[in-house]
Parts: sequence; structure tokens; C-alpha cells
Amino acid sequence: MNLDLTTEQKIMQASAKDFLSKHCHSDVSRAARDADEVYPLALWKQMAQMGWMGITIEEQYDGTEGNVQDLSVLMEAMGAASAPLPYFTTVAVCGTALQQSSNSVLKEALLPAIAAGDLVASYALIEPGNSYGLSNIQCAATAQGDCYVINGTKLFVEYARGADYFLVVTVVEGSGLALFMVDASSEGISLRSMPTLDYSKQCEVKLQNVQVASKNLVAIGDEAMALLLSVEQVAAVAKSAEILGAIQLVTDISVTYAKDRTQFDQPIGGFQSIQHHCANMAVEVDSSRYLTGMAAWKVAQGLPAQKEVSMAKAFASKAGVRICKLGHQIHGAISFCDEHDMHLFLRKSQSASMAFGDADYHNEKVAQSLGL
Repeated sequence: MNLDLTTEQKIMQASAKDFLSKHCHSDVSRAARDADEVYPLALWKQMAQMGWMGITIEEQYDGTEGNVQDLSVLMEAMGAASAPLPYFTTVAVCGTALQQSSNSVLKEALLPAIAAGDLVASYALIEPGNSYGLSNIQCAATAQGDCYVINGTKLFVEYARGADYFLVVTVVEGSGLALFMVDASSEGISLRSMPTLDYSKQCEVKLQNVQVASKNLVAIGDEAMALLLSVEQVAAVAKSAEILGAIQLVTDISVTYAKDRTQFDQPIGGFQSIQHHCANMAVEVDSSRYLTGMAAWKVAQGLPAQKEVSMAKAFASKAGVRICKLGHQIHGAISFCDEHDMHLFLRKSQSASMAFGDADYHNEKVAQSLGL
């Protein structure tokens, strides 16, 4: 197992860092938070021109046919930039689901549009009364002729007002789980904004007698369950990489601040408590980097990776919040001002820690893999 980046990945990493530092600095995140525009469309189009949207899409669908390790490189860079974009839900989640679907007609229709940056998709899974998971899904799809009729409510759907399609998890009586790509402009869909910690403009999505053509069925039954579990692994690795990018930057700026900020005629980095904070941050960042890298490598190689994925997500979920809180302590009161970037990373890390399974969810999976 070699977790070192390839030459191509190093070039992509440097390019991503350079681009995002110039075009997606913290002022962009603040402007996006307060803007009527759901996300910065001009920035999205620039990223598409760089080929980022098609990173894991096969060449026959106009992608670059990369793997989860390539995706992780970009997700880490976006975590460091606190990018206010629907990249994760469109590319890492919905793009992966479509790529793994057996519905070739749907893939030909939608994957090239994702790769070109012309289509934004959002994942609709969580329901009222449910935590994250694939059990107790109440959103129902009923077959009627050559279409399905969907009824149900989904919560915390990211960038829903800017989405062209929703990847909706439903249950079909007699068949089990089913996934549909639902046109966001379909009659019967209504949205209600849900203000959330990380400013990702999430919504409650209600589907009332929404008709969806059978050709928009991504998967059903056993295929749907297998696909969802596979998507969960890719998404959990991607979120771990995003957290990693955020906490690496928080550690870097905290160490720099500890060297520059003086009290009692000496840098605060000379105080033992601050040194302990910085050392603990560095240990957790490196541990998260190793676990995330190992999980990404195993998924990319097509090897059984559930334990490694869950180890990475469980650790990163806890480490992300701890490191950001330590960063706040090192910076002191200034970091609680809106003008300071620290709160952006704490918000992002807290939200990412819960996405696609929190630490408790993934610790349980690790325990199961150990036979406990």
C-alpha cells in the first residue's frame, strides 16, 4: 500500500490550491452566505472548465475517469477553502450513484451534463423522525403505468434551490429501496429553507404526487441497497478529506498565530499550554491524514474497505471539531468575530462530522467488522 500522491495528483493538488486561494477565499464564503444566489455560479463554471466535475466519471461520459483518491485531493483543497459550492453532493454523491447504476440511458443523459458543470444534483435521504441511515424510509414510490408516483418529505437537502435534480431514496412496496433522479422542476415539489450551521442553504423538500418516468429509476431492490452502501463509502471518504483540508489549515494558521502573537514580551507559542494545543492538533491532523488516505486507497483499489472507511470518518468527525475548538482557544476572542475565518471552519467541520454518519454511527460499523 502506497499512500503517496502520484505525480498527476500532486500537480492537481497544487493547481487546486492555487485556484481556490485566488478565487475562493473566505470573503467569497461570506458573500455566498448573504447572497440570494444559491451558490457562486461563476466560480462553479470555472471549476467545471478545469475538469473537476468529471473527476470520477468515465471517459465515455466526458469525464476524466479518476478514482476516489483523486476526488479526495480536490475535496481536501475545498475543505481548506471552505468552498460554498454543491460539489460534494453533485459529484461525490449523485455522480457516484449514477456512475454505478445499470441504467445506461440515464447515465448517458445526465453524466455528461455533470461533467460539463451544467447540472447540479442534491441527495435527498433524511426524513422527519429519522437520523442518518437506510432503515425506516417512509418516502414511497408507487408504480403507475410507465412512471412512478412519489410521496414523502426529505430534510437537510443541500443547495436544494439551485439543484436541477434530486437523488431521492424511496421505498417501493414489494421491492424494497429504490433511487430516482427526480427533476427539481417537477410538479408537486415544494421547498422550505432550513437555516443550518454551515450556511449550505439546506431545504426541506416535500414531494406530493410527483410523477417520475421509469427511465429515471437509478436502482431498485438489492441493486439499490448495494449502490447506496457503495455511495456511502465514497461519500464518507470525501467528507473525511474535506474535514482534513479544514483542520490542516486551522492547524497551520494557529501555529503561525502562536509564533507571531506576543504577551508578556514573548510569543504565546512559548507557553506550555499553547504548545500542547498545537502538538495535539498536529497529531490529530496526521492521524486523520493516514486513516483517510488508507480508506481512499482501499476504495480506489476495489478492496473491502468498510472498516477503514468507518475508522477514517469516525476519527475525522471527532478530530475536526476538537481541532477547530483548540484553534479558537489559541486565537482567543478575535476568532469569535465574524471577520475572522476560524468560525467558518468550525461550522464546516461540525456539519461534515454528521454527514454520511457521525462518529457513533461509524464506530458501530468498526465494532461490527471486528465481530463485536
